[in-house]
Amino acid sequence: MRRLSKKKALSLVKELDAFPKIPESYVETTATGGTVSLIAFTAMALLAFFEFFVYRETWMKYDYEVDKDFSSKMRINIDITVAMKCQHVGADILDLAETMITSNGLRYEPVIFELSPQQRLWHRTLLLVQNSLREEHALQEVLYKSVLKGSPTALPPREHSPTEPLRACRIHGHVYVNKVAGNFHVTVGKPIHHPRGHAHIAAFVSHDTYNFSHRIDHLSFGEEIPGIINPLDGTEKITDNNNHMFQYFITVVPTKLHTSKVSADTHQFSVTERERVINHAAGSHGVSGIFVKYDTSSLMVTVSEQHMPLWQFLVRLCGIIGGIFSTTGMLHGLVGFCFDVIGCRFKLGLYRPREAPYPGSQMNNQAPLLADDTASE
Repeated sequence: MRRLSKKKALSLVKELDAFPKIPESYVETTATGGTVSLIAFTAMALLAFFEFFVYRETWMKYDYEVDKDFSSKMRINIDITVAMKCQHVGADILDLAETMITSNGLRYEPVIFELSPQQRLWHRTLLLVQNSLREEHALQEVLYKSVLKGSPTALPPREHSPTEPLRACRIHGHVYVNKVAGNFHVTVGKPIHHPRGHAHIAAFVSHDTYNFSHRIDHLSFGEEIPGIINPLDGTEKITDNNNHMFQYFITVVPTKLHTSKVSADTHQFSVTERERVINHAAGSHGVSGIFVKYDTSSLMVTVSEQHMPLWQFLVRLCGIIGGIFSTTGMLHGLVGFCFDVIGCRFKLGLYRPREAPYPGSQMNNQAPLLADDTASE
């Protein structure tokens, strides 16, 4: 009984076979079929090879939501060089609530404002990247994918020890501020704290020493991510006027970055620049200095790196192989059918040239008629 049941099951499985086997004696192979097969196999191999590179490629997905975290602090990373001595300038932050933010995290370092040849080459390269980012926004995705953990991207140190007098000041470090609009500014004199606001002691600084030519080597918000280039990195402003005001209006967007190499909470920002000469007689009022006015957005962007799943890659691969195999088979059958039709017409004589009659064919055709007439008489 068991053998009978096994035989029935085996016969049932054979009936469900969707891939019947054809004996080799019934299969006819031709040169054209072999040529089409080689072309089809080559196309399959090439498309499968390119599809593998598509499978390895990743893309960035952007999701938007409302930022509900208003209680946390926001970090500002600053690295700016001003063409004035450190004892003559001061930097501080004042937010929208008139709260004086302590700038203890900022360090003042006397430096030379002019760059060395190696530093100037780095600066030009950074400006080229910035120009490419403004023209081609897709380059930002490449930067997101290539971020690496390590030392931050910054101005390289000088090759040799400076011998010139240190007449510039490098202000660098980070400060934690509230997530509200604020104003980071660098102006003449050291800042002082008092209950009614803030002020800078500028009375002992000569007006002839004012020079707010500056270079922003790095300015970012949130966690500092090596490899990410921000809009103001590499900005350099040179002026010969002592009463010059530089303003940068920034809109900060909280951003969560999740890639295969790094995961961090950072911020993107857009900037608008403005500069003018202070001339009270002409109605241009203000204070000489560098002012960075920032405001935070209520939206939060989540940037995540996406990858094609394996099952989708296998489905696309099967579609490529099956599609090419079926298409080439149909084309080969259609071309063979056309050749068979044309060949059959030639065999039937539709396109065969008619043969000329022999010279004696007319006499041969009429001879039997004469013979018949004579026989009837």
